[in-house]
Amino acid sequence: MVPSTPPQKLQVSVIGGGVCGLACAIALERAGVPVQLFEAAAAFGEIGAGIGIGPNAVRVLRYIGLLDAVLQKCNPGDLKPRGFVYRTGMGEHEAVYTVPVEDPDDFGIGIHRATFLDALVNFVNPGVCHFNKRCVSVTQSADNPQRVLLQFLDGSTHETDVVLGADGIKSSIRKFVLGGTDERIAFSHTVAYRGLIPYDELKAAGFKTDLTVAPACFMGPSKHIITFAIKNNEIINVVAFSADYKTPIGTENLPDGAAWVEQVSRDEVKKVYEGMGPDVTVLLEHMPERPSKWSIHVVHPPLESYAKGRVAVLGDAAHGMLPHLGAGAGQGLEDAYLLARLLSHPDTNNDNIEAVLQVYSQIRRPRAQMVWERSRLMGRIYDGHGPHGMDWAKTGEDMDGMFPWVWHHDANDDVEAAFALLRERGAFPRSE
Repeated sequence: MVPSTPPQKLQVSVIGGGVCGLACAIALERAGVPVQLFEAAAAFGEIGAGIGIGPNAVRVLRYIGLLDAVLQKCNPGDLKPRGFVYRTGMGEHEAVYTVPVEDPDDFGIGIHRATFLDALVNFVNPGVCHFNKRCVSVTQSADNPQRVLLQFLDGSTHETDVVLGADGIKSSIRKFVLGGTDERIAFSHTVAYRGLIPYDELKAAGFKTDLTVAPACFMGPSKHIITFAIKNNEIINVVAFSADYKTPIGTENLPDGAAWVEQVSRDEVKKVYEGMGPDVTVLLEHMPERPSKWSIHVVHPPLESYAKGRVAVLGDAAHGMLPHLGAGAGQGLEDAYLLARLLSHPDTNNDNIEAVLQVYSQIRRPRAQMVWERSRLMGRIYDGHGPHGMDWAKTGEDMDGMFPWVWHHDANDDVEAAFALLRERGAFPRSE
């Protein structure tokens, strides 16, 4: 009798080498899945300032085996309970609500994006990383309908079994998933001014609010400011938001060619927040001379599916959202973890891969979209457009349960639910 040969592992191509794509590639590689990673830039790198990694995402990093590496790049004080203090932006900045830390495992990380990425790069095989590779099209292979052909801006091509698009809000892979036309990028009518400020400078200028205990949010009319300490409480990461609630998301976009990120003057920022309280005034006076202004875009309307055929999207490419729950990166990590577990399962093969990717979409889409919706609602609450308007004393009622629902989710529950669905549908053999 001729011994049967084990099925050959599927070849996976990850498009995008940001936090989400890199974590996915590492998880796949560690599970023994052949993977190639294509990044449009000349090297790994993240733009932006701080990033919040909530307790749910901390668990994912632990499962993948990356948490210790990330913590080694942090200062000891950067892993802390993720309580949040909400204060009035006007007057004397009264603390009106504190997010309770109910579980001893409710620890999160505040870290610079570039530092976070730097913690991951040493764990991916350099031989599978390809730079200056901007993907411009995804098509079925002419030679083999079970293969996918990627074409890059430099004219090169690559053929693979599975494509995972972790290429951000401006994803080129999403266009394939949508059937060839992508009109799902929408301006949120929210802008964010970002900057990093030495904490000693603020205290010397009379800043009184203690920012070391927990991140703080200063709330005001159609605007709010998020602050959290990084680098062992030496640096304060500031993100100052301003929103236009008269214009619904998706009805108007920026003019063609307008930059999504630009440097502006400190005076522009100060003018937006005129009339707010003394600590906000000190904060903005110590912003960098040229802070960055981000016109925040989201995926809207939501995708009907995160997968088509042998192609799937994850992270911001699938569900780019407003950042008001600090949960966007965590959702991308949850996506990456589920995909890695599914694609490395011994029962995943060339014949059932499309069913596997559809189950990924079915499991992840409802949760990610609920986080998307709740992130939008939280922004409205911070800006006095929630159920109780600017009755800040009732902020806690409006926010009740928002964070624990995100934080206490265990990505392994997604994995088990996906395996069960695949067995139920006959894509995986039923357990004896």
